[in-house]
Amino acid sequence: MRILFLCHSHPDLQAGGTEIFSLDLFRELRSRAGITGAYLAGTSAGQRSFSPGTAFQAVGAAPDELLLWTAGFDSFYLSQTDLHGVIPEFASLLRKLRPDVVHVHHTLQLGVELVPMIKRVLPGTQVVMTLHDFYAICANDGQMQTTAGLPCSAASIDACHRCFPDRSATDFRLRELQIRGALRAVDRFISPSDFLRDRFIEWGIAPDRIEVIRNGLPPRPRAAARQALDGRRDRFGFFGHINRFKGATVALDASAHLSKAGVAHQLRLHGSSAHQVQETLDAFTRALDAAPDATHRGAYARSEQARLIADVDWVIVPSVWWENAPLVIQEAFAHGRPVICSDIGGMAESVRDDIDGLHFGRGDARSLAQTMRRAIEQPGLWERLADGIRPTRTIQDAADEHLALYNSLISAAAAPRWSAA
Repeated sequence: MRILFLCHSHPDLQAGGTEIFSLDLFRELRSRAGITGAYLAGTSAGQRSFSPGTAFQAVGAAPDELLLWTAGFDSFYLSQTDLHGVIPEFASLLRKLRPDVVHVHHTLQLGVELVPMIKRVLPGTQVVMTLHDFYAICANDGQMQTTAGLPCSAASIDACHRCFPDRSATDFRLRELQIRGALRAVDRFISPSDFLRDRFIEWGIAPDRIEVIRNGLPPRPRAAARQALDGRRDRFGFFGHINRFKGATVALDASAHLSKAGVAHQLRLHGSSAHQVQETLDAFTRALDAAPDATHRGAYARSEQARLIADVDWVIVPSVWWENAPLVIQEAFAHGRPVICSDIGGMAESVRDDIDGLHFGRGDARSLAQTMRRAIEQPGLWERLADGIRPTRTIQDAADEHLALYNSLISAAAAPRWSAA
């Protein structure tokens, strides 16, 4: 079987959850007998310089992991505007590789036009698309959140226009038509969570076209439980980008509440603040200055995560948007750390309240502070929740299910459509 994975970036350039999982999955599949292919990620000036004479670049030493120069991208329409550069190069690659399956993990940078183009160039190729977030539905960075910061359960032309009054209602209608039209070329959608699947069914994808296959993690050494003085579990860790959606300021405000109440604790925030607008950076700095028991440790490599998690008792996931299936939750559980998370969306689905973690009110720093205080002061709570963590799903498990789907689609496409009987 020949497979081609498409993603908007490569983890070596941008280590987000979608990039990390998709590459883990590709490498696991590639390691199996009889499977070949390529992993193709978008890139532009923020990450790499243009290479004259070709749209393709190597990422590192792996010959089947490539970058495609995609500087001409319209983020509103999810559209590739460099039709004379990207499109011919991508078509040439398709003809050369002739994949049996193209698995699209994101259309950011690349453009939704590439999805129907696969079918035009190679009509027999099966197109699979994992919906890692809500970009297809929501023009607000796919967050399903209003510009006022409130969760949005369903997009509509009028509601989207209220969020972005500089965009006409016609713009939103054209955006919807563009994306829906492109996604008709997808043979099967995958969702890593029931929550996201339900949102896309409400948006209009037929239930039989989208199935849930949950993400998995490669095997790795497990971080030992921290040796807590007097049994006090008072160290909290945040792992994620410092942006307006991940809730770092909510965690900092909660820490400030605990400090004012005289509750001894430590909050350590790990994550990059690169590429954020000044308003977001200023708000984060103010919140950090007001939280004397919190520290920002900056960006970290994935290889450092076990060491960093080993020094905390709890992992906090305070995102103010729905999320889907946050990789950080799986990683926390893999290391035996209970998770404290917002009580909405894919987070609430992944973390069972009072079984393997705790929920708090979305965006409510006082609610989070109360939950953190309970985590510190309730005897035996950490041990009970840690014992409640289920075995972590592996990347091998996820690969098995993906491979079964690929084979079923290929078999169905090869089966006779009619008989003379």
